[in-house]
Amino acid sequence: MITYCLALSPPLEHLIDVRSLRNFVRFLVAVQLLPALESGEETLVGGQAVLEGVMMRSPHAWAIACRKPSGEVVSMSEPLERPSEKHKWMGWPIVRGVMTLGYAMSLGYRALRFSANVAIEDAIAAETKDKDKVVTPNHVETAASAVPPDSSKSPTREKAAALSGWLAAANVVISLAFFIFMYKYLPLLAATELKKANPALGGQVIFNLVDGAVRLVLFLLFIWGVSLFPDIRRVYQYHGAEHKTVFAFENGDPLETAAVQKYSTFHPRCGTSFLMTVMLISIGFYMLVPFTTFWARFASRIVLLPVIAGVSYEIIRFAAKHRGSLFALMTAPGLWLQRITTQPPTDEMAQCAIDALDKAMGLEKEHGGELVIA
Repeated sequence: MITYCLALSPPLEHLIDVRSLRNFVRFLVAVQLLPALESGEETLVGGQAVLEGVMMRSPHAWAIACRKPSGEVVSMSEPLERPSEKHKWMGWPIVRGVMTLGYAMSLGYRALRFSANVAIEDAIAAETKDKDKVVTPNHVETAASAVPPDSSKSPTREKAAALSGWLAAANVVISLAFFIFMYKYLPLLAATELKKANPALGGQVIFNLVDGAVRLVLFLLFIWGVSLFPDIRRVYQYHGAEHKTVFAFENGDPLETAAVQKYSTFHPRCGTSFLMTVMLISIGFYMLVPFTTFWARFASRIVLLPVIAGVSYEIIRFAAKHRGSLFALMTAPGLWLQRITTQPPTDEMAQCAIDALDKAMGLEKEHGGELVIA
């Protein structure tokens, strides 16, 4: 009787649960890393690392290429509407940085959902096939179970790609809430408690320097801590593949593995540089705020967040086009930090990035014309 029950509940179901849980944890961590993994620049080619793959986008198209556990590469591409072309005010300086960041976060979440479904797809297909079997004492298998599923189309995968607007907005809000709690509330709380212990730290300049130092430490600990997980380290490798491929494209090299691999994994338009610039600039902004109470200071940090993000975007944008300028020096810490958030990719990872960019540029030619690098 026990043997028969075990036959009705094969070990595969436990394997699916373990894989699903592991994939879910990877997905949650990757969502929190979204701003660091993506390129928020709207006018140039950019991309984002996802789970076992890369998303690439141009102004009028995006594409994802992910490698399944079986080794098969699954891809998807769609045209995009460029927000600043629909609404001219979205292209204004400062404003465009805030709008582009929100748009990139929404698109990045869709890409992550797609990649998460691809990562677990083989296991789900195996489980479905197993359930199609008629379990009898003689283990007779039905004819339907002998027919292999069509792996070229996946309803789950398509559903992930067609993420509803409200759900995308909700996840952007969740990510922003995490950012505010981790990098606004906690540093301010720590600086306030330190000021109580040592009144000498209560001056406007020194208080905000302490606040900024705590913020940077928390950010660095999070980025470094998650890099210790092998799955996230692989995401960082795909991040490196994305940067190498973008560099090759910007320099007019053929999108081939050998040509792509010769480039650096450090790119000035990386989201890591953007986040680091935000944190450094915010220290100066907060020194100008005259409030002294905890909640007034906290509220000012929330109100100023869009302004700081917009200014940081403009600095990153300028530095990417003028790499010998003074502003480029402000992005240097972000490039140093990419020693953690990007890792040298394998040839297979680079090929995923190449496939994604090829498909994005194919759609770009159809919907937006040849892309000119500014």
